[in-house]
Amino acid sequence: MSAPKFTTLGCRLNAYETEAMKELSQQAGLSNAVVVNTCAVTAEAVRKARQEIRKLRRENPDARLIVTGCAAQTEPETFAKMEEVDAVIGNTEKMQPATWKGMAADFIGQTEAVQVDDIMSVTETAGHLIDGFGTRSRAYVQVQNGCDHRCTFCIIPYGRGNSRSVPAGVVVDQVKRLVDRGYNEVVLTGVDLTSWGADLPAQPKLGDLVMRILRLVPDLPRLRISSIDSIEVDENLMQAIATEPRLMPHLHLSLQHGDDLILKRMKRRHLRDDAIRFTEEARKLRPEMTFGADIIAGFPTESDAHFENSLKLVAECDLTWLHVFPYSKRDGTPAARIPQQVNGNVIKTRAARLRAAGEAQVARHLQAQIGKTHHILMENPQMGRTEQFTEVTFKVPQTEGEIVTAAILGKTGNQLKA
Repeated sequence: MSAPKFTTLGCRLNAYETEAMKELSQQAGLSNAVVVNTCAVTAEAVRKARQEIRKLRRENPDARLIVTGCAAQTEPETFAKMEEVDAVIGNTEKMQPATWKGMAADFIGQTEAVQVDDIMSVTETAGHLIDGFGTRSRAYVQVQNGCDHRCTFCIIPYGRGNSRSVPAGVVVDQVKRLVDRGYNEVVLTGVDLTSWGADLPAQPKLGDLVMRILRLVPDLPRLRISSIDSIEVDENLMQAIATEPRLMPHLHLSLQHGDDLILKRMKRRHLRDDAIRFTEEARKLRPEMTFGADIIAGFPTESDAHFENSLKLVAECDLTWLHVFPYSKRDGTPAARIPQQVNGNVIKTRAARLRAAGEAQVARHLQAQIGKTHHILMENPQMGRTEQFTEVTFKVPQTEGEIVTAAILGKTGNQLKA
């Protein structure tokens, strides 16, 4: 009997949870199954999920095909209707051992085809703790799940539920185990990371967690935090940026737009000046800080002038790594009901202009690194990443998982050469 195959679509948190599901399914004895962990961030993501399911069914005609993840949570009926699909399980159910035991049992008459409960009723802290995944050099720790905010373009709260946090002591213990296993870098991850702690006693902030990890795990060489909402950044996180060299100088910001009116229509909690002020303050504290950002092109009612403000924000915040999302109408969100939707060709053009601005920013960043010395965490013998998450290639093979100190000699494409 063959071990189950897993396919992950979407975010880093999904990848983390896929690793947890592998463990749970292995413990349950599941075999001859294909599991698709879906994403629901855009309508295009759901379309890709359906496409991937059809492809996997053709490749695995005799396997049981199980669909889970955010798209399964928000649209269970969509996947239940697909003739290729045998079972649909929600985001809560996928992290429960009992679900996988049921899947591994004799399926006939024993397991419901659709197991998706109300995610909004979930109050326990986030998921199954696994000790690292991905490369041997970097491990991801899920410290938070869900989101209490209701941005008008976003379906994710309905896929992930309300925000809930993993207690600091549990996180610290896991980081200690990862360091003991030889990981040189740990990344804190979640759906809305800066909301960490709001549901815990005394309501600690993300900065408190970061400082506690760095204090209690002195042998951890590098700590990274994934995407944050800059308006929610607390004093302790700013202090960590200023004083803790083990906190990596790279932050990915959930900005979404550069125009105040569009930000209000998105129901974001910051304005463009807030974003500019935050990036300026962080750079004063840590001059080598680099920023990535999510930006949406073509949100309903976006005019040329509104879009130009997003384009200007790239330079004004000196953003390096852009994730550009062409706006995709998502049924079930308030933005989908706005009458003034932007023409699809216009959205594509604007997204392309944003990506071009991002590429120019990357080129400038790479050029500025030539001649500098960096501490590079090796992801494989030929490639590693700097403190700012920039890829560096080596002609002479290095040891995977080690931190190598090297001078930057040049660049090729979007990579540095050392």
